[in-house]
Parts: sequence; C-alpha cells; structure tokens
Amino acid sequence: METKLLFKKIEKIKINLEAKISNLEKDKKEIIILCEYALMEIDSSIREVKGLISSHTFDEKAQEIHFFKKIKPSFIALFIYYSKILDWESNKPKVGTKTLKKYYSAKLNSLKSFYHQHLEFFNYYRRNATYLDHLYFVRYRYDLKGKFLVNLHNFDENFTTAQDDVIAHIIANDLLEKFLLSAIENSSQIDNSESSSISWTGPKVNLIELIYALHYSKCFNGGNIELSEVIRHTEKSLNITLSGFHKTLGEIKARKKERTKFLQLLNDNLNQLFLDTDE
Repeated sequence: METKLLFKKIEKIKINLEAKISNLEKDKKEIIILCEYALMEIDSSIREVKGLISSHTFDEKAQEIHFFKKIKPSFIALFIYYSKILDWESNKPKVGTKTLKKYYSAKLNSLKSFYHQHLEFFNYYRRNATYLDHLYFVRYRYDLKGKFLVNLHNFDENFTTAQDDVIAHIIANDLLEKFLLSAIENSSQIDNSESSSISWTGPKVNLIELIYALHYSKCFNGGNIELSEVIRHTEKSLNITLSGFHKTLGEIKARKKERTKFLQLLNDNLNQLFLDTDE
C-alpha cells in the first residue's frame, strides 16, 4: 500500500478513536469506568495501526520519521494517559482534602523525574530539532550513546524506534500535568467549601470543657485520635482559636464548685426543653 494512502487510513482510525473517547466522556461515566472503556478502545486502535505498519515499507525515510515521531506517539500517549489516571484514581486515599492534595502533588512531582531522566532528549524534542531523527525515529537504528528504555527488548522491532516511546511519555505527561493541576484545584475548592459558616459565640472555656468531655468519652474515631487533632478540627469548623487549651483545663479543674458547670447547664437546658414540650 502506498504510504500516503496508509497515512490517510491511520488518520481515519485516529479520528474515530477520538470520537469514541469524546462520547465516553459525554456520558459522564465515573472516571475509573471511563478509563477502562477508553483503554479498550485505544488498545484496539493501536493494534489496528500496528497491523498496518509492522510489515509496511515506507516510500521515503522522511515518512518513516514522521510516523514514529508524530503519529505513533499520539496513540501511545493516550494509552499512557488513561492508564496512569486509572492507576491513580483506583489507589487514591479516601481521606480529607488536604491529604488528597498532597497525594496529587506527589504524583505531579513524579512526572518531573521522567524529564530529568531524559533531559537531553527532552530538550532536543522541545526545540523541534531534527538532526538526529535518522537515529531516533527510523526502525533498526539506535543511538548507542543515548538512553534506552529498560524494556526495549520486549518491543516489536517492526513497530518501534529508539525514542518514539519517550515522545509518547512526554505528550502523556503534558496531559497528566493538566489533569493533576485540575485535581489539586478542585481539592482546594472542596476544602474551601467545607469551611464552616458556623462560629462558636459562647465562652471558649465552655467549648474546651465540652471537647474534653467528648474526647475522653471516646466519641471521636472510637478514641483513636489525638486531642490536639480534635482541637484543630474544632477550630477550623467553628472559626475559633483555642490556644492554651491545656491551661484552660487547669482552670476548670481549679473550680471549687461545679467543675463541669457548662455540662450541667447543657443538661439543665435540655431537660427544660423536654418539660416544655411535654406540656
């Protein structure tokens, strides 16, 4: 088959693939399910392209370079992108927004390590250089001084060149960076939306008395939580500062009468409500 005709056929495969992925995203499926379906479609498309290319002899070296530098990486990058998101979303901790932000931030930092490992080639690619393309993007040609992927020997040599997979990772990482930045921003928005509009307007000493009573009654996390963490959460939830709470407890203990007078007040007020509603 003539190479130009082959490229048109592959372009049609890419357009159909992008349309299928777009439809999956419009369905607003849960992200893990979306990734699973997308990966099946991408894998099918890559296999189809591989079947066309593996036994094909390019009319010109420039066409071969174009395929392995531009076309193939665009398919593989999609597979890497959805594979990474599937892995990250399947294993993300089911915790508060602060921890989730740290989780996504750590993934963002991990992307940078790839660039450091392939810094020389990364600069070559970003500069749109071409003087080594005959080594990087032609089959059966390798730059012996360049860095090789550790699993290169597992690749089909009829569908692989020295650096096309690295380009796929670069493209995927650009997409993944946007995904992670968006996830971090969404976590921040959720964090802000979770900030309470309720404020404690009573005396601080009363709130501290209540917190101690609840904490030592193991009302939070079955007792498996530090008092300081309870204090921090209360401060954030009720827009109050409870610094010096240990000192305040000492003042409560030093009371000569009714050490737990706030708890008694709560008890009295609740009982009065019951009496009033019984009438």
